[in-house]
Amino acid sequence: MRIHRAWAVAAVTFLVLLGSAAFRSSYGLMLVPIEEDLGWTRAATSLAVSVNLLFYGLTAPFAAALMERVGIRRVAAVALVLIATGTGLTVFMTQPWQLVLLWGVVAGLGVGSTALVFGALITNRWFARDRGLVMGLLGAAFATGQLIFLPLLSHVIDMHGWRAASLLICALTLLLVPLVLGVVRDRPADVGLLPYGATEAVPEDVPAQGAARRAVSVLVDAARTRPFWLLAGTFFVCGWTTNGIVSTHFVPTGHDHGMAATTAASMLAVVGIFDIIGTIGSGWLTDRFDPRVLLGVYYALRGLALAAVPVILGPSVEPGLLVVMVFMGLDWVATVPPTVTLCRAFYGVERGAIVFGWVFAAHMIGAAFAATISGVMRDMHGTYSTSWWLAAALALAASATCLAIPRVRQGQMATAST
Repeated sequence: MRIHRAWAVAAVTFLVLLGSAAFRSSYGLMLVPIEEDLGWTRAATSLAVSVNLLFYGLTAPFAAALMERVGIRRVAAVALVLIATGTGLTVFMTQPWQLVLLWGVVAGLGVGSTALVFGALITNRWFARDRGLVMGLLGAAFATGQLIFLPLLSHVIDMHGWRAASLLICALTLLLVPLVLGVVRDRPADVGLLPYGATEAVPEDVPAQGAARRAVSVLVDAARTRPFWLLAGTFFVCGWTTNGIVSTHFVPTGHDHGMAATTAASMLAVVGIFDIIGTIGSGWLTDRFDPRVLLGVYYALRGLALAAVPVILGPSVEPGLLVVMVFMGLDWVATVPPTVTLCRAFYGVERGAIVFGWVFAAHMIGAAFAATISGVMRDMHGTYSTSWWLAAALALAASATCLAIPRVRQGQMATAST
């Protein structure tokens, strides 16, 4: 039996997201080495991470619209080059503003263009069946990246310094460019196929507007609906409680508690292992159960895990810490399949991908706020404890908010007002 090309496209998409994850996994490991090497403050390095997360999020909806306009393959290839450039040139920097420019702006544009909106667009176009499962698999790319790259990069930094790790990420992302150009196509029709699981062709609207204008117009329309603000608000908290505090500040928090960087990185790798299980499982569950309820459960579990971190973290790995890492992993990206499904249910296939781009922008804005605020609070109080408890409270509030999202049938357009 011949395997549908959609699975090859999804596999390359997974690798692109994996390459993006290599960069996103690195900054938590590199904060302390860069500070010690160049004499910079935690607030200065955290600012670069925040700018990256901000550009990461705000680029996503425009990238989704640009992919509609000029093609998925071209945008993804250019994005990988931007990540490689922003990472590789850091080896020459001498001032904090250069880190902000390279990590924040250049790499931020790259990772924003290879964000989960990229995976959502591939899923919506290439798959008519098992969309939740495929989105779960693509969402697991970040977890897999943590699993692979955190121990690897931590070892490289220990042995050869943070510059060697930067060059490694640069090389890996550049190697993906020819793979994208050779395998990925914008639509199944480009190679004479129907989407996987489809029995007949579905006409697609070709946007008459430019990419930026379409992204803004979709935002304006979505912003008139109540579901958009509920989804964006809860995903703001999702970003705060994952990329913002855990990815950026868990290793430095472990350092404050006497834990070695390699040990803290291994704990994030545990998150990656169980994130693969949780994200794929969430995709399977999303195809079968109410996504609003799933989101409520995920945020509640995350809040409990975050609250426990400053209490149980110490120089060594205790059983309680492993339990917390497992819970974090199981719902790290588990929120993505239900959120993508709700965006598609309210706003349709093509517009839904752009709407998810804006929801994802809220995610990364939340992450940017958390990265900066947590770093500043650490400089002010000498501890991260309050930052972790604040994140926990926000997660629990998001859990309650999810139940206010209206119930919809698949394909139903949003009509609720704000």
